[in-house]
Amino acid sequence: MAFDIHIIGGGLAGSEAAWQLAEAGLRVRLSEMRGGGDTTPAHETDRLAEMVCSNSFRSDDADHNAVGLLHQEMRALGSLIIRAGDQHRVPAGSALAVDREGFAAEVTDTIERHPNISVVRERVDTLPDHPTIIATGPLTGSRLAEAIAAETGTSALAFFDAIAPIVHRDSVDMHVAWMAARWDKGGKDYINCPLDRPQYEDFVAALVAGEKMPFKEWETDTPYFEGCMPIEVMAERGPETLRHGPMKPVGLDNPRTGRSPYAVVQLRQDNAFGTLWNMVGFQTKLKHGEQVRIFRTIPGLEKAEFARLGGIHRNSFINSPRLLDRELRLKSKPNIRFAGQITGCEGYVESAAVGILAACFAAGELRGDAMTPPPPETAMGALLAHITGGADAETFQPMNVNFGLMPPLPGRWKRADRKKAYTDRARAALAHWSETTDRSERVAVAFDDLSIAVGDEGS
Repeated sequence: MAFDIHIIGGGLAGSEAAWQLAEAGLRVRLSEMRGGGDTTPAHETDRLAEMVCSNSFRSDDADHNAVGLLHQEMRALGSLIIRAGDQHRVPAGSALAVDREGFAAEVTDTIERHPNISVVRERVDTLPDHPTIIATGPLTGSRLAEAIAAETGTSALAFFDAIAPIVHRDSVDMHVAWMAARWDKGGKDYINCPLDRPQYEDFVAALVAGEKMPFKEWETDTPYFEGCMPIEVMAERGPETLRHGPMKPVGLDNPRTGRSPYAVVQLRQDNAFGTLWNMVGFQTKLKHGEQVRIFRTIPGLEKAEFARLGGIHRNSFINSPRLLDRELRLKSKPNIRFAGQITGCEGYVESAAVGILAACFAAGELRGDAMTPPPPETAMGALLAHITGGADAETFQPMNVNFGLMPPLPGRWKRADRKKAYTDRARAALAHWSETTDRSERVAVAFDDLSIAVGDEGS
């Protein structure tokens, strides 16, 4: 079958993008290497949209959770992934969890039956010259990864993901922490959390004793390197190691004491809004619950709220803030768009959402009807803005959707009311965007339905 656009990768993002484009009347060639003689170390079947880790799409609460809000927005856009998730839902409290086999079978059958989609079981090793969306996920094949690196520069493609936790700025106790740069160079650019000797020694002991996540079998042959050494591994090298590494206090005098603390934890601004702050040098294999427990013993972080917890695992992703334009096109080769986890979004739902966006932008371009990006006050718009420029390119790491990616709310809000205020604002922004943006009849109907829902909720 002749095609208008080529999608490489049949995961959640690629399947979603294929569906959106096909429903818009465009002919799609979907290339998936599984089932064509190739596989990955993580997949078990050749089905499209196979979930290789958790079976959860996380919270479905659209009033108080950013990912639940993202679910709602994706439903409004006719998301195949969310629709299949709803159809194969299993009990999980307020979360949207699915029967993974039924879910993958549903997506595969829907894609393969669509008259505008041709699924080809093949491996693609080079960057095409025709309109393409690359959605190959965190386990991109080595030859295609080499082609991407050759086009973008080897330093722009990461193969090993060293993730430090990110803290919401308004959850840091600034009566304990203070703003400064080491030796007062560069302005007051860092949040500094001081530890005295007993606090430091207790912290190191907790790191060493904390329960860690094991590497997956297919990650074990990827060794650590000094630039992404887990903080607990550094602690195991000796009790003073961290004081001479990421927790060194030299050049940082606490203005409340006039002296340098015994050790310090620094947080660096991670997004343009200043709402998210990265714990410098704190990549870790500690289990998530252990991270929250141990990191909240740091003075100033006792009530820390985490937008992202730390981790180290094998993962292919590009430096999207540096390489992609606002429509997810590769700046050096604009016939190619990227979608899904390879863009540096984290999570099933986020990957599929970026698949929707890439498809909408591509459809608009191919049909001469450019789409205005969703506003950053929405979950989809915030995620898009983050990976295409809102994040700091120098420290870019994969990120889940969260309220910290959105423009801050004006005024002061009680913590109990803040999340609802974000979601109310997002729904209003999405409804306004839908009224002022040209789109296909199918999407218009979906957004009209959402606008009605927003009106009903406010009445």
